[in-house]
Amino acid sequence: MTTPASHHVSIPRTDLSVFPVCLGGNVFGWTADKTQSEAVLDGFVAGGGNFVDTADVYSEWVSGNSGGESESIIGDWLAARGNRADMVVATKVSSLSTRKGLSRANILAAADDSLRRLKTDYIDVYFAHQDDPNVSMEETLGAFSELVTAGKVRYIAASNFTSIRLREAIEVSRANGFAEYVALQNLHNLVERADFELDSVPVLTELGISAIPYFSLASGFLTGKYQPGLQVDSARAGGMKAYDNPEGWLVVEKLGMVAEELNTTPTAVALAWLRAQPTVSVPIASARTVEQLAPLLEVVELTAEQLALFG
Repeated sequence: MTTPASHHVSIPRTDLSVFPVCLGGNVFGWTADKTQSEAVLDGFVAGGGNFVDTADVYSEWVSGNSGGESESIIGDWLAARGNRADMVVATKVSSLSTRKGLSRANILAAADDSLRRLKTDYIDVYFAHQDDPNVSMEETLGAFSELVTAGKVRYIAASNFTSIRLREAIEVSRANGFAEYVALQNLHNLVERADFELDSVPVLTELGISAIPYFSLASGFLTGKYQPGLQVDSARAGGMKAYDNPEGWLVVEKLGMVAEELNTTPTAVALAWLRAQPTVSVPIASARTVEQLAPLLEVVELTAEQLALFG
């Protein structure tokens, strides 16, 4: 069953209403240049999309880049289109080499850097990109709360946190009257499930927090373009080795079967499977080109029988 493109989902513990797919900005300034990135953003909005995820570290790993490239591309696009109020923008702090960690000073400075690059005066969802055990939770959450109080950030969230640290963060926020993390952005997809299902799901269920998973398509493995023995020209192809096994290919085969039943794509099915998980609100997926974007925008729902295929 196909869901109308206008159908939005709510992120629990927020008033955010978003398209059922969040567009990942990690490719902007990396495998997609400014022109390509803007075309993808335009296509995403034309298809009903309104939620974009980025980070200050995107894409520092590219030769000649210093980080902030993705935010700058998105900021220029928002300014040119004049559509900031229509978009939900998420970015992250703590991974950029020049803005490392979750100290108060770093969070406040990094937020201002991101706001400048994004050409906006507020961030909808500001993620701690990774945990920082060297800084007290009180300091980190106090700083995030300052940003919320100042109106620079609407909601805060965690990424790459264990269940123990996420629960601890919520307890610290409640004990001190700080803003609370409203979402968890961890790795989760059809071929990498165990860590999320065993560690994250119980605490998310307990706390009423939803997941906004990244690598939803396993770096493209779940799109159907990869098949046993087939060489694919992609900057991410090296990451496929972990899935090049009978279990991985069986998942790809099942995705193809269900896609055929629904007259859709393996991409749409893989994202539908994630959305059907009780703790997931919206998955993140990236597109380097407008052609790659189309399957992300096709929102389908799986039957109980189809879901059961994947265990």
